[in-house]
Formats: sequence, C-alpha cells, structure tokens
Amino acid sequence: MNSNGHLVYRLLLAVDIQAYSRRDTREQLLAQQYLSDALDSAAAAVGLDRARWDKQVGGDGELATLPEDVDPAPVAGDFVIRLAAALHGINRERGAEAPLRVRLSLHHGTLTAGPFGPAGDAPIVVQRLLDAGPLRRLLVDEPARDLAYVVSDSLYEDVVQTGFCALPPAAFHAIKVKAKGAAFRGHIFTGPVAGADEEGADGPGDRPAGRVRGGGDGGRVYDFPALVPHQRHA
Repeated sequence: MNSNGHLVYRLLLAVDIQAYSRRDTREQLLAQQYLSDALDSAAAAVGLDRARWDKQVGGDGELATLPEDVDPAPVAGDFVIRLAAALHGINRERGAEAPLRVRLSLHHGTLTAGPFGPAGDAPIVVQRLLDAGPLRRLLVDEPARDLAYVVSDSLYEDVVQTGFCALPPAAFHAIKVKAKGAAFRGHIFTGPVAGADEEGADGPGDRPAGRVRGGGDGGRVYDFPALVPHQRHA
C-alpha cells in the first residue's frame, strides 16, 4: 500500500497472542514462529497469499491490511476455521507446554498509508475490538478455546449475514465496548454452531470437536476442534 495520501477501502485483520509477556524470551520466539506458521497455513488453505498483505507487526501479533481484490467472505469464515484448526494442531503437539492462544479481529473500512502504519478509522476499530474485554474474557472463561474471534458490526452485516460466510450468523454474539471516549460495536463468535459434534474428540483429554458447513464453497464441512470447545444449549 503506497503512502500517497489517498483513502482506500480494505479488509483489515488484527491478531494477538494471549499472555505473551508472561513467556520467557525463548517461548516468545517460539510463539511468534508458531503463530506465523498458523497464519501462513490457514491463508494458503483458502487461496490467500500472506506475502501480499501489508503488515504492521509487533512482538505479540500483527495488524494486516489485505489487498483490495480479496473476497472478505472466505477470510471471515474459511480462513478463521483453518486458523483455529492450525492452532489446535500446534497445541496438541506441544502437549504440556504453554498453549498458543490467540485473539483475532476483522473489520473493513477506509484508511490511508502513513509512515508508521495505516491511518484512519478502520485500523482503530479493528484494534479496539481486538482489545475488547469480552474477547479477552472468552479465553479466560473457556480454557479449551484456542482462538477468540470478533468481527466489526459492519462486517457482520455486510459479510457474515449474507450466507457466503462459512460461519453461521447465529453463532455470533453482539458486543459494545467503549475505549478512549468512543463506542465500538462488534460480534464475537461463541456458538452454538449447527452440526456441532461433541463426540468427535480424538480421545480422553482431547478437546471436543466442532463442525460447520461452509457457506461459500459448495457446502463443504469443516472440523474446527479449537474454535468451539463445546456445544452450548439455549
């Protein structure tokens, strides 16, 4: 993205590692590499090229502006499912070591390039949602969850509710957070999910499996054992 002073309308993704500062230096480096690998794997699985993403990185995550030709529906659904599965696989292999647990937020809106990263309302919205208390509490309240995911109010209305997103709208819970004198609305993915299968766990001690039918890829069924740790009942 060129720093030319022009507004552009893009999809933004922000991701952050839970409890990063509590890790020693070796664990921080491992967490960074694992997250990078998980993002690469999830992106490649749905035909996205992370090399084309305009990234503003920090020690515990990144803010990415995606290219203008990216379809937001697979990012909001299929990519998230694949990322959750990748994180679950990493944590299963790590065994008793500190799990890699991640917060993820998505928003689309206007921004312009600046010398220290993108400027505009869109980067602020996606970061405020990433830092939202309800999203943080989701990982605290549900220790089996590897990924806590939120979309902005506008992205929920424009993308998730269309039926082209692989995650059903009913599985999102509306939130409103206030930060620095402004209010931000979003929708956290919490379940229940149509077709969730609690008996799909691999065995004793494994996390329960969830299942969802894709909306924009011909109805493909995905397993995402780390995204929804258990079936909820009304």
